[in-house]
Amino acid sequence: MPAAESRPLRITSGSRVGPVDAGAVPRFAGPATFARLPRIDEVSDVDVAIMGVPFDSGVSYRPGARFGPAHVRESSRLLRPYNPALDVEPFGKLQVVDAGDLAVNPFSLDEAITAIQRGAHGMLDRADRLLTVGGDHTIALPVLRAMAHRHGPIAVVHFDAHLDTWNSYFGAAYTHGTPFRRAAEEGLLDDSGCLHVGTRGPLYSSKDLTDDMELGFQIVHSREMDDIGVRGVIERIEERVGNRPVYVSIDVDVLDPAFAPGTGTPEAGGLTSRELLAILRSFAHLNMVGADIVEVAPAYDHAEITGIAAAHIGYELLSAMALR
Repeated sequence: MPAAESRPLRITSGSRVGPVDAGAVPRFAGPATFARLPRIDEVSDVDVAIMGVPFDSGVSYRPGARFGPAHVRESSRLLRPYNPALDVEPFGKLQVVDAGDLAVNPFSLDEAITAIQRGAHGMLDRADRLLTVGGDHTIALPVLRAMAHRHGPIAVVHFDAHLDTWNSYFGAAYTHGTPFRRAAEEGLLDDSGCLHVGTRGPLYSSKDLTDDMELGFQIVHSREMDDIGVRGVIERIEERVGNRPVYVSIDVDVLDPAFAPGTGTPEAGGLTSRELLAILRSFAHLNMVGADIVEVAPAYDHAEITGIAAAHIGYELLSAMALR
């Protein structure tokens, strides 16, 4: 019999190095990088770096998001090079790499925030754009500091069951419930272009909404999905953001617990995976300069339900970046 055809171990497109070829190496074999992409030390030029931040010392309820980056990588093994919904091969259009994890202090919030900010600055010296995988939502603040240093005040589209604009928790100014208040206070945000999407559940008082509005956020509540649908949400986002540089921050608990049980502060009545992915595909029209996916806590996951959702969220974000 003739010898088996020799195939490259990686899919390449011009000078861009893509994922491991699943026809040559089974998806369950080999090291788990995001979508089986090359490590940052395996290429020279980088368009988008995927950076893990295994940190969850800012959580207020269930811990475990420190294991999120590894879980999302394992859950991303089935991602494929071509996105038919957007008719794009994101890893052929962009050189995307897995930059590994930042090593941050799990015992000091202040030291961790400083290290994440420094790490994000360093990564943006290598890459045009950054996709960060957490970790809890505290990490959004130091990453936004690095983004604003490069782009100036930035619009934020924040997908979350919660506002994350509270002032403090147990007297602590830096938690996973406070990053966008601190960012607004530091002048990192373009307050004419920020909004929350998917917010729901009980609040401490109506003042939470008043304070949030004063910080410059508009809200597309989860309950509005039944009335305006995906298309209505997309229109609200595009109208609000325009062509501003925008940072997309996605707490996986924006999804209903049926679609993302593996998270620290679940709330009933959330978006479906299909709804969220459809919204993200429209972001090819936005000037997206960076994004994060946070609050994946694998200890509460089953059969990688949440990890797979997070991996596809990352894939759609990267596809939108590729089309832009």
